Amino acid sequence: MSSAETRRQPDGGSGASGGPGLALLGSELSVLFRRVRTWAMLLALAAVPILIAVAVKLSSRDVPPGRGPLFLDRVSQNGLFVAFTALVVCVPLFLPLTVGVVAGDTIAGEANLGTLRYLLIAPAGRVRLLLVKYTGAVAFCCAATLIVAASGALAGVVLFPVGPVTLLSGDTIGVGEAAVRTLLIAAYITLSLLGLSAIGLLVSTFTDVPVGAMAATVVLAVVSQVLDNLPQLDWLHPWLFCHHWLGFADLLRQPMSWNSFGENALLQAGYVAVCGALAYAKFSNKDVLS
Repeated sequence: MSSAETRRQPDGGSGASGGPGLALLGSELSVLFRRVRTWAMLLALAAVPILIAVAVKLSSRDVPPGRGPLFLDRVSQNGLFVAFTALVVCVPLFLPLTVGVVAGDTIAGEANLGTLRYLLIAPAGRVRLLLVKYTGAVAFCCAATLIVAASGALAGVVLFPVGPVTLLSGDTIGVGEAAVRTLLIAAYITLSLLGLSAIGLLVSTFTDVPVGAMAATVVLAVVSQVLDNLPQLDWLHPWLFCHHWLGFADLLRQPMSWNSFGENALLQAGYVAVCGALAYAKFSNKDVLS
């Protein structure tokens, strides 16, 4: 079923009694999470922690401390660390890649399908459409991080012993609190991807070619991380949207430090505000012919 067919309502677009905004949001989420591409990306993300767990399980020797991704050396002793390791592995590439695909497709995808003009004829408006599209991208961010965490936790429980978790500070917490910390880390990473989602939305307003918008968003994520690793650009690092992506280590200490969480939230909010304003400025003056 095409995007236009999915969104078409007999009353001209108003849909459910909740108004055109809620109807459009419900339609957007329905279209997004019924796409084969979306589920293929989510399944690929779910496979990452499973592969990590299986590789460690089949290994004939323990991982030396300090080798490989963070927490990898602890996986064989406690399966709960599979989720932590998988999130660390997915943050630099896999999550930005999938989020870039979804965010880059927001406006450009509709233009490419020829449904963008129809959506604007419906009682939605350009501001509301941008908000709905961004909300859809945020929903995917939540689903993506949660599926990595859940798949990692499940693989860890099945393949390894599970018990109290020793934090980076040396303190030990129970399984229940460790699960809560895992959810907090997933929330932190979701927050970290909000700026990239806004960038993808902005890029998507500049083109009718979704593949180009997707590629540009992913490239910007890679370039930002490269710049963040250059010591010669220390002055620039605090302004890069990826700067706090791995700052969730503070959530694995006792007591927890919320400083990095707050700094990350402020940084992402800045990118959302600036990119959102630029996207509106571009989209409000854009001639929609498709």
